[in-house]
Amino acid sequence: MHKAFLQQAITLALENAESGQGGPYGAVIVKDNQLVAASGNKVTSSLDPTAHAEVMAIRLACKELNDFQLNDCILYSSCEPCPMCLGAIYWARLAKVYFACSRHDAAAANFDDSFIYDEILVLPHERRIAMLHLTLPDAMLPFDLWKRKSDKVTY
Repeated sequence: MHKAFLQQAITLALENAESGQGGPYGAVIVKDNQLVAASGNKVTSSLDPTAHAEVMAIRLACKELNDFQLNDCILYSSCEPCPMCLGAIYWARLAKVYFACSRHDAAAANFDDSFIYDEILVLPHERRIAMLHLTLPDAMLPFDLWKRKSDKVTY
């Protein structure tokens, strides 16, 4: 069954590459052996650099299941998730991920995310895109309010 769902992700990636709707990536999300959501990469067609196949499938699955967490779901991706998608996978609380190609396969096809993996380990102000911390007197107010809030939905 896992191979069949993974093959669906690969088929989506192939269709996506052929159609020019985005990059050569596909992802499907399954719950209880039932397809919940599927998407190809939509970066170029939607003009959205975050519209990777995995992120798009997560967005669709959350809408379909009316939940912001996908605890009992499995993601099948045509390729090992990039750092952004990896973060989205953890935030969505997916149970498991199966992937076909590795990040090294992607790099060989000119989709090399190794610099992002490297950047994560660099101090923010030393990154290629400098990330500069500014302190403001009321910066902590949103967090303080959140901590006191009794009716919050934690995630």
